Amino acid sequence: MNVEPGLLATIPRTVTVRAAALAAALVTVAAGLGVRAAAGGDVAKYAGDALYTVLIHTLVVLLAPRVRPLTAAGVALAFSWAVELAQLTGVPADLARHSTVARLVLGSTFNAPDLLWYAVGAALAWAVHRGLRSGPARARS
Repeated sequence: MNVEPGLLATIPRTVTVRAAALAAALVTVAAGLGVRAAAGGDVAKYAGDALYTVLIHTLVVLLAPRVRPLTAAGVALAFSWAVELAQLTGVPADLARHSTVARLVLGSTFNAPDLLWYAVGAALAWAVHRGLRSGPARARS
């Protein structure tokens, strides 16, 4: 498929950023499912924790395409930590008993090492986001 060189330059940056964020979210979900299918135990659990925060980061970028990488990573990490700490209350566990979606989003049981793996995911998402912003696409805007 041949695309006219000037055509891509006419697409607003927010549209391309949102499209990339949506693609990244889909890849992140696929990676999570793949890790879950290929590995078990702690590898799948902690990779899932890191990918959870990466997914939140991509959703932040999807909603706010001009967000800075550090801000998006901070929001994703804060959200992930808040969800994990909420598990100390027992409310997520109660909701998880009634809803598969609540179980997937909120979890059910507090696990302190999860806090570290959320930070790993936030750092990974920040690094990729920062690298993409400073790449060739950044020169166009």
